[in-house]
Amino acid sequence: MSKTWRIYILALLSFLVGTSEYIIAGILDKISDSMHISLVAAGQLITVFSLVYALGTPIIMAFTSGWNRKKLLLYALGLFILANILAFIMPGFGLFVSARVLMALGAGVVVVTSLSIAAMIAPSGRQASAIATVIMGFTASLIVGVPLGRMVATAYDWKVVFGGIGALGLLAIVVIALTIPALQSEAAIPLRKQLALLKNPKMAMVLAVSFFWLGGYSIAYTYISPYLLSITGMSEKTLSTALFAFGIASLVGSQLGGFSADRWGVQRTLRSGMLLHMITLILLTLAAHSPSVVFLLLLLWSFSAWSSGPAQQYNLVTLAPESAGIMLSLNSSVMQLAMAAGAGIGGVVVSQISLTAVTWMGAIGVGIAFVIMILSSRRSTVAAKPVTTVSSQRV
Repeated sequence: MSKTWRIYILALLSFLVGTSEYIIAGILDKISDSMHISLVAAGQLITVFSLVYALGTPIIMAFTSGWNRKKLLLYALGLFILANILAFIMPGFGLFVSARVLMALGAGVVVVTSLSIAAMIAPSGRQASAIATVIMGFTASLIVGVPLGRMVATAYDWKVVFGGIGALGLLAIVVIALTIPALQSEAAIPLRKQLALLKNPKMAMVLAVSFFWLGGYSIAYTYISPYLLSITGMSEKTLSTALFAFGIASLVGSQLGGFSADRWGVQRTLRSGMLLHMITLILLTLAAHSPSVVFLLLLLWSFSAWSSGPAQQYNLVTLAPESAGIMLSLNSSVMQLAMAAGAGIGGVVVSQISLTAVTWMGAIGVGIAFVIMILSSRRSTVAAKPVTTVSSQRV
């Protein structure tokens, strides 16, 4: 089998993992109804998954740094499959939460290891493209996985979604065992060295941008299904279509965000994307009861939100080219923590204020990210001025 097809297989794994994470937002109301729990309690399933993913993955990767990468991938995939099967068969909310914890541990290691293997098996000079392909699988779960999961949950039962992911995972583990070569890991980067970068104020501010940007997004996205059904009044069929269109818009936004960063610069891309993101969430609040307007705003929201992703990743890499891998790893953990915090804050907003408030609260989160980004940019400009002055005097 060619290296290209092996990388596509890893992308499909990433798709399964992404679907298992994002699908909760697509079926939140069904989980709430069938388990007789509140929307807020159901929303914390996203908090638990993201928190465990963010904190558990770097620890597991550090402890298994000497393992063969294929072996680690197979073990992590096995844990992920087991967790999905348990989610499918076990009754009760508490046991389902336990299954989500195991799912997150397996999912995080699967994604990081898949990215590592993709870079190792890619042809020379194509490592970045290989990594992008695997990440694309994760993004595709928004486009296909979430709306498809919603349709399956509507036609059968929401737990069937996890049974299906588990079944596909069993097929994947056989394919991985037969096609992926045994690969030894590279030298591990200690957690202490990874966390040391946070002492740099500029890097800490840029990571804070990621946290508040995705945290604001998560506040609204976690409750998107009940919001569209209860507040906007969309039908089941329209909701599935809206989720599919939302995913398509995220893919387009991501691609154009990367193009814009190359063409017009990172700062301009981030500023325009986050400003549009914030405005769209505010408009969603104002047009909440108009399904046609909300549908269009959903597309604009998804497009603007995900246009910031590639630019932010590139921004992190340019800040510390010699530590690009560490910065991207830290950013991944920060983004998962943001998803957890957003889901948690969204739950508080729904229970203490109202479901309609999640969009403008999300806008506040994105607004904070926007302000931090502006301050970070000005800090860099001020820091650069003395250097320019000294150079001019010497000339």
